[in-house]
Amino acid sequence: MKILLAVDGSPFTKRMLAWLATHEEWLTAPHEFTVLTVIPPIPPHAASMFPADDLKSYYQDTADDIFKPIRKFTAKHDLTTNFVSKVGHAPEVIAKLADKGKHDLIMMGSHGHSNLMNLITGSVATQVLARSKLPVLLVR
Repeated sequence: MKILLAVDGSPFTKRMLAWLATHEEWLTAPHEFTVLTVIPPIPPHAASMFPADDLKSYYQDTADDIFKPIRKFTAKHDLTTNFVSKVGHAPEVIAKLADKGKHDLIMMGSHGHSNLMNLITGSVATQVLARSKLPVLLVR
């Protein structure tokens, strides 16, 4: 099974990994994991004040910081893993990559806000559910 792990380095990502670690069936079966983080873009006006190499370095450093503990986790559990970082609007990028990559499942942590909170602010998880044709496993 091809599984897309959408991560942002938050406590909710850590909770998802902890859940994954306690469910041996996800770790022992021949699954292929893609770990995706989506970095929000710097607004164009602000970005125009920096050299392109500096922006690229900023995005890469941010992704590396998010991936560092996850790389340790996947190495510890000997998981076949591909790490991908993108810049953009997270729900759109997650759904698009999951569909294009022919993944079978999207797994992500969720803040677990109430329906009222989602109505007011929206959430990445809710937007991914709305945009993707794939099953989404939310870990709260």
